[in-house]
Amino acid sequence: MATTPEQAPDLVGPRVVLTAIRPEHRDRLREIHRQPDVRRWWQIPDDDWPEVEEPDTVKYTVLEDDQVIGFAQWYCEPDPDYRHAGLDLFLSSGTQGRGLGTEVVRVICAHLIDDHGFHRLVIDPKLANTPAIACYRKVGFKDVGVMREYEQNKEGTWDDGLLMDLLAREFVR
Repeated sequence: MATTPEQAPDLVGPRVVLTAIRPEHRDRLREIHRQPDVRRWWQIPDDDWPEVEEPDTVKYTVLEDDQVIGFAQWYCEPDPDYRHAGLDLFLSSGTQGRGLGTEVVRVICAHLIDDHGFHRLVIDPKLANTPAIACYRKVGFKDVGVMREYEQNKEGTWDDGLLMDLLAREFVR
């Protein structure tokens, strides 16, 4: 990966800033991660989240007006024959539905395409997460297919996921 988490630049959009996670962000990020509207789609975090070591993943705190409102991350497949990047994000309940998620996705996609030269990006929301899927489609992500019983949920049953991808030439800026 060309960028290590320690070298990750701030990514700036019209209303949001994605910045490297700092110790003072930890408690708020964990609080947001546990909100029902977030926890519904994300696994319960490990005790050391978000500091858990993931060498091929770049993590960001999402800020609006200098307030912590969410989390975003990207990772890459480095094999040159399959090179692509994937991304994930969540925003606090109080900020959802205002277009900020779409802005965060656009900011990350622009960074991955323009600064890192990725030609293909992927994301894999739960199939039932229709607001997230609509957000990703606005940016140009296309449905690849349903991944049946893709992720085990808190109740121990399996949820379907939707694999989506975006080719650089289809990016809706």
